[in-house]
Amino acid sequence: MKNTFKKLMPYALTGVISGATVFGASHYISSEKNGEDFSYFTTASNNASFAGIGSAVGDDFVKASKTTVPAVVTIKNYQDRAASQRMPETDMFDFFFGPQGGNQQRQQQPPKNMPSGLGSGVIISPDGYIISNNHVVAGANKLEVVLSNKKTYIATLIGTDPNTDISLLKIEEKGLPYLNFANSDLTEVGQWVLAVGNPLGLNSTVTAGIISAKGRSIDILSQQSRTPIESFIQTDAAINPGNSGGALVNVNGDLIGINTAIQSKTGYYEGYGFAVPSNLARKIVEDIKKFGLVQRGFLGVGSLDLSNEMQVAAYNQREKKNLKAGDGIYVTEITKKSGAEDAGIQPGDIITKIDNTDISGFSDLSLAIGSRRPGDKVAVTYTRNGKVNNVNVTLKDLKGGTSSRSKDDLTVTEKIGSEFEPLSERVKTDYGLESGVIAKNVTEGSEMDKIGVVDNYIVMEINGKPVNSQKDVEKILNNYKGNVQVKYVDAYGRITTRGFKLQ
Repeated sequence: MKNTFKKLMPYALTGVISGATVFGASHYISSEKNGEDFSYFTTASNNASFAGIGSAVGDDFVKASKTTVPAVVTIKNYQDRAASQRMPETDMFDFFFGPQGGNQQRQQQPPKNMPSGLGSGVIISPDGYIISNNHVVAGANKLEVVLSNKKTYIATLIGTDPNTDISLLKIEEKGLPYLNFANSDLTEVGQWVLAVGNPLGLNSTVTAGIISAKGRSIDILSQQSRTPIESFIQTDAAINPGNSGGALVNVNGDLIGINTAIQSKTGYYEGYGFAVPSNLARKIVEDIKKFGLVQRGFLGVGSLDLSNEMQVAAYNQREKKNLKAGDGIYVTEITKKSGAEDAGIQPGDIITKIDNTDISGFSDLSLAIGSRRPGDKVAVTYTRNGKVNNVNVTLKDLKGGTSSRSKDDLTVTEKIGSEFEPLSERVKTDYGLESGVIAKNVTEGSEMDKIGVVDNYIVMEINGKPVNSQKDVEKILNNYKGNVQVKYVDAYGRITTRGFKLQ
């Protein structure tokens, strides 16, 4: 379990992901009514008509339900029991759902051959592509998909993106019912919506509500990603554990969002649900299908959200400034050789628009930039000393590149999701080791993460060969395809060997 999980206090969370993988037999009953399931959803045609606002009653809800329900599936997450039992007993349940009554006893692992968690997903193509949340599929060594007609398939995990909490799966079938993505930018606050998924094991559940707000950030994805993108659609349609990955649709049955999180003190519905906008979700799955990984462009600025009064007050006190809270993003620093530096943006500038879209706070900026790829150009409006300026910025990746990259273009450390530092002689002596490197910057959802390696674990051998530097790791795995065995020492001094497959 990652250090970030260990630091979480059960009552400190206000935003909790609603359909995460949950460990505990008491959360999975043979009827599956209490299983924690993860919901998925997709959208319909890219036509402005899908976003129309209107009174939706009776037949309107019936039509949308009939369109959506057949395309929403149940996902069963099966995990390695031995690996799960090795994890420290931190409050993963509380991390995703919040405290459940405060005094509930931690439950044991589900029985063998039963899923560690349940969730939902949405079929987005007739040939079996399914979108869901990253946290729905996290840690799985087998994913089972159950359609609304009870047909069952073993799914292949195509890819995930912890930054947006989106995942893409595929089952081998043709002629499936599916939803197309709609244009979430055209949705409006007050618009009727339906949430479709499998909350609390209750399959094919439809709830109704309205869009309560747009561009919400609840600071939940920062627990699983270093560069999260949060600009949620907020709804009061009832969402509970199991709706995650499920569909948020309008009255025409068009997909406008992926249900992802709730804000709750109990872990159950209290009136606040959050969905990833369909435009962002579509970009993520398109990248995964085409490139095998997400292409993300960066502006290259350090920023202060002026709409957050507490952040502004803290910044003023720390930096001896006198900034006023309001709309916009205050630039605190510029990344070297970034698109922002190339365009002449400077610390002290206030970004107010991207492509003529108002930027009120960081959630607006993260969505506007996070939905673009390296090499894309964006029009940035900013103020400097009270004067409005407009520049075009070419976005770059974290390495300063402007081209799309496939998996074949990645370095070894990028492919396996970890960097490495040499062990000191003192550590070798303390642990009685002849070789080893320290894992650093382990990426959430990466191959190293999946086998249980986190920051500061010691990797002793890879494929039976001792490693003493990052170059040793790269030499062993460069151009390698096939099964990889990693021998490592965890924080408790236990030696474990686990593997993954590089393709």
